[in-house]
Amino acid sequence: MIDRPPVLELRSASRTFASGGPFKRRQVVALQDFSLSITADAPSITAIVGESGSGKTTMARLALGLETPSSGRVLYEGKDLSRLSGAEWRGFRRSVQAIFQDPFGVYNSFYKVDHVLTTPLKKFRLARSAGEARQMIEDALRAVGLNPDDTLGRYPHQLSGGQRQRTMVARTLLLRPRLIVADEPVSMIDASLRATVLGNLLQLKREFGISLIYITHDLTTAYQISDRIIVLYRGRVVEEGDPEQVVNRPRHAYTRLLIDSIPEPNPEHAWADEALMDTEADADEEGEVTRR
Repeated sequence: MIDRPPVLELRSASRTFASGGPFKRRQVVALQDFSLSITADAPSITAIVGESGSGKTTMARLALGLETPSSGRVLYEGKDLSRLSGAEWRGFRRSVQAIFQDPFGVYNSFYKVDHVLTTPLKKFRLARSAGEARQMIEDALRAVGLNPDDTLGRYPHQLSGGQRQRTMVARTLLLRPRLIVADEPVSMIDASLRATVLGNLLQLKREFGISLIYITHDLTTAYQISDRIIVLYRGRVVEEGDPEQVVNRPRHAYTRLLIDSIPEPNPEHAWADEALMDTEADADEEGEVTRR
């Protein structure tokens, strides 16, 4: 049996940026010696966890070919991204897709949401007719729990944040990629809808065989959906392993700090009552001012 090369591989990839004025230039290391391999054999979810500024988004941009590493390599099917031919680059663009953080900023507000769904079908010539394209779009929307009649024909501002993000999941599903890089995909949507979108991401892996790189600052969701967790701190990997090991037996102080920062539910603490009392007190104060 011939071993297939990884779908995507980062080998000791580093990225530095210059900062400061012309007389005080210095190099800022955003990511240092980062390695990751997404195999072609079985779909998986790899979570990249860290605070803002830890290098997560820089890693994502390298993986998507939006940035070039200052040192190290990024390879698609064993070939350096910088050496891909036009046809190979087109294959990479279809096989490695992205879901970004802001479910509104990725849309052009002048177009209806249909535009983000029809464009990839046209670009990659995936449908032989308008009728087939429509059917593919409707199937993809239903797969992520959206009703096509309630989604198509509307502008982005007419959808909720969760609907916009699930539409982007449907868009990636249309292309049947081998890997999705999801950069903080649930951080800007309501908490009540996060579970739905996370369920959609799990569905991509389980039902459609798509691997994911799930980038987040939230160790809780990383633990819930990932097969492997990599913790980044100041551009460097400080811990990695399966979720049970990383969360229950952390070895690095920064990982322990992330775990300690997770709020624990306490049924004895009546948050709602306190918030209501504070609101009523504020209203009373405003009333006193008004009466005066």
